[in-house]
Formats: sequence, structure tokens, C-alpha cells
Amino acid sequence: MKSKLFFAGSGGQGTLAIGQMIAKAAMDEGKEVTWLPSYGPEMRGGTANCTVVVSDKVIACPLVNEVDVLVAMNLPSLLKFESMVVPGGLLIVNSSIVTEKPSRSDIRVVEVPAVDMAQQLGSEKAANMVVLGAIIEETGVVSKDTVREEMHHMFSGRKEKFLPMNLAALDLYSKE
Repeated sequence: MKSKLFFAGSGGQGTLAIGQMIAKAAMDEGKEVTWLPSYGPEMRGGTANCTVVVSDKVIACPLVNEVDVLVAMNLPSLLKFESMVVPGGLLIVNSSIVTEKPSRSDIRVVEVPAVDMAQQLGSEKAANMVVLGAIIEETGVVSKDTVREEMHHMFSGRKEKFLPMNLAALDLYSKE
């Protein structure tokens, strides 16, 4: 088993956090993992993306040209990275922001109105956790229970007040 995932959006959308949560959960499950972030110099609004490779064998290189799963949190990310998805791969689109349809018909597309769903909980900042829930539901790359445990670590101390909302956001997406 080897999964190559790529998360892209603008700074402040939580794309790096999605990748980090999956990477940490995969490590907790005893899998081999690489997490390679990339971001512009801006604090918010600049580009942000990361690559995560999860495998049951040693990973020789964290760099990828093709991915099994792409998450596009905004339109520029969809336009720039859609071509990276392997035929038959999965594209998850934040349809609250991305109104254009993907150009490819050889991949599976899942539209998640992540911002709209997160607003149901009172904050669009939880949109990335909605998407994280969708990734887990659609791919099974890591267990949702393991991610919940990681969230307890991520949202501890001063951030503990955000834990209930983010746990709820994780469970908003359902395949049905």
C-alpha cells in the first residue's frame, strides 16, 4: 500500500494542517510517512501546499510528480494541480469556493462544500477539518479514530477551546 496525496490552497485555509494530521496519524498507525510542505512568504493569502506519502514500506523520496489524491481548496490550486492526479485518482474540491468544474473525466471528483459545512458549526476556519473527514471517508488512508487522537494533541493548551468544533467538523462529511 502506498498513497500519494497533495493538498493545495492559499495560506490560512489549513492545507498544511490537513497534511500534517494525516502524516501524524499514519505514523501513529505504524506506517511510513513523508510530509513535505511548501508555502509562499505571505502570512495569509499566499500559496500553500504539501505532499504526503503514506506507505507500508520505506519511502525512498518524498517528491512526487503524480498523486493518487489531490485536495484543491481554491480555484488556483485546481487549475494548477489537477493534471497531477493519476487516471482513476481522486480529486476533492472545496466546492464552497471552487465553482468551476474540473476539466478531466478520467478521475473521480468529490465536491465538498467545506466552508458552508463549517459555517454550520459557527466558523469557516473549520473547513479544513471537514475536508480531512472527507479524505478519510473517501480513501481510508488513516483511521478517523487515530486522527481524533491527534486532534487532542493539536488542540491542547491554549487551543483546547477549538477542539469540540474541529472534532464536530471532522464528522460532518458522509459518503451517503
